[in-house]
Amino acid sequence: MNYYALIYYVVSDYITRRATYRDEHLRLAREANHRGELVLAGAFSDPADKALLVFRAPDKSVVEGFIKQDPYVINGLVTRWEIRPWTVVVGN
Repeated sequence: MNYYALIYYVVSDYITRRATYRDEHLRLAREANHRGELVLAGAFSDPADKALLVFRAPDKSVVEGFIKQDPYVINGLVTRWEIRPWTVVVGN
């Protein structure tokens, strides 16, 4: 299994706009977590300009599948994203 860091770059009024889509986004994230794919996820604060989601999966297609379904992406709250392979040297 490999680790992938998904970095979301979000719109400036992200905190306000996310309310409409938050339940669906969190449902999607919790499902990925229960399958063991999404390890950690959360938004950066001060400033709230990005979010980080850490996946553990056989390949990045799992991350790409998450992005395609994410209402934050579909509805324009995420302006761009990066998927970065992440080499973990300490921890599980």
